[in-house]
Amino acid sequence: MKYYLIAGESSGDMHGANLIRALKNQDPAGEFRAYGGDRMQDAGAEIVTHTRNLSFMGFLEVFSNLKTIARYLKQCRNDLLQFRPDVLILIDYPGFNLRMAAFAQKNNFTVFYYVSPQVWAWKKNRIRKIKRMVDYMFVILPFEKEFYKKYGVKVFYGGHPVMDEIDAFIHTHPVKPRNNDRICVALLPGSRSQEIKRILPVMGTLADAYPQFSFFVAGVSHHRNLYTPLLPECGNIEILYDSTYPLLHTVDCAVVTSGTATLETALFNVPQIVCYSGNPASVAIARWLIRIPFISLVNLILKKLAVTELIQSEFNPDRLMRELERILPGQPARETMLSDYKLLQDKIGGAGASARIAAEMYEFLTRKK
Repeated sequence: MKYYLIAGESSGDMHGANLIRALKNQDPAGEFRAYGGDRMQDAGAEIVTHTRNLSFMGFLEVFSNLKTIARYLKQCRNDLLQFRPDVLILIDYPGFNLRMAAFAQKNNFTVFYYVSPQVWAWKKNRIRKIKRMVDYMFVILPFEKEFYKKYGVKVFYGGHPVMDEIDAFIHTHPVKPRNNDRICVALLPGSRSQEIKRILPVMGTLADAYPQFSFFVAGVSHHRNLYTPLLPECGNIEILYDSTYPLLHTVDCAVVTSGTATLETALFNVPQIVCYSGNPASVAIARWLIRIPFISLVNLILKKLAVTELIQSEFNPDRLMRELERILPGQPARETMLSDYKLLQDKIGGAGASARIAAEMYEFLTRKK
């Protein structure tokens, strides 16, 4: 069968790559074409457009790039018609992907949506569109299954695929002993250039404040030129490119930009501070539209404030230092957080999500044929 996947950011690229590998186990002769990144390409997909061209964050940023987005939508529609896949698999990225779902439905393509848009947080009116345009929802958060069932949408929950990545990594990478006794702190400023520019300078102030600690920035290689100018000139901070998992496997604690990385950090049992800083106008619009109590996946899944969230003005050097002190080794707040992580892991479940999801997808497509 022929599969067409669309992912608009790095986490979608990771999930898409795992899914492609799992689908190949079900369908060794399958053909894969995608809007994706390096990981999907390595998994065997032919990449039409790279995710680096699609990662726009925030309401105003999206608005200012509408012409670019429209150009990629047109390209994608034409390419879809040429490729004629058996199924279009949309991975998160709702502004783009819901438009592609509408186009695919009109042209009688089967549509799967993998990694749900956060319709449970805002724009619940999208539920009607999803029910009309999407043949099958494949969700990765435990509370999403009941949410979609309530609206009569065909839905499947097979666990969170990030567990596949983490489980595979941990089994092949035993923790190596460190060369010194210094506290090691990971700084995860996100993968988009806009995030990095706003968030990394504040994170970097910790290196000046704690010269006795070692700090490591989780960088992405396609933004290699961004990091150094945003960091203080001190000898206790290092940038490690495309090495987030090795980093999380060895550090004592982390400061993490809101997103999938907050969940990954928790599943590596690393105490963390979650932060977010965006364009003030975009954040103001988001706060007006979005009705959820937390921004981190850890807190949303556990339905409580298990990890501290520093948003906008609260994300400042003084507050960041105070919160870091609370999660250092030996602190009570650290032990409480680690206990909450155990509850989180129980809710998420074990590895194998990608295989379970791929099996369900392939069975559905086989029956439909």
